Amino acid sequence: MAPIPTPPVQPDDTPGAYVGLAAEAAERRARARGWSSVRSLPPGAIITMEYRAGRINFEVDDAVVTRCWVG
Repeated sequence: MAPIPTPPVQPDDTPGAYVGLAAEAAERRARARGWSSVRSLPPGAIITMEYRAGRINFEVDDAVVTRCWVG
């Protein structure tokens, strides 16, 4: 039988801490803290909702992070 895959470990980080940061600074911080994928989206963007371990998502309005979530 094949082994059960284990998802990658996500960084120990608080997504809410990114809200209010400039988008570029938030992306640099996320990458420095170990996020393998950083996605910036405009408000109201239509996106797929699949969960991806190691990804952090930013909703960015006027170059500032207004919302942040993982997956």
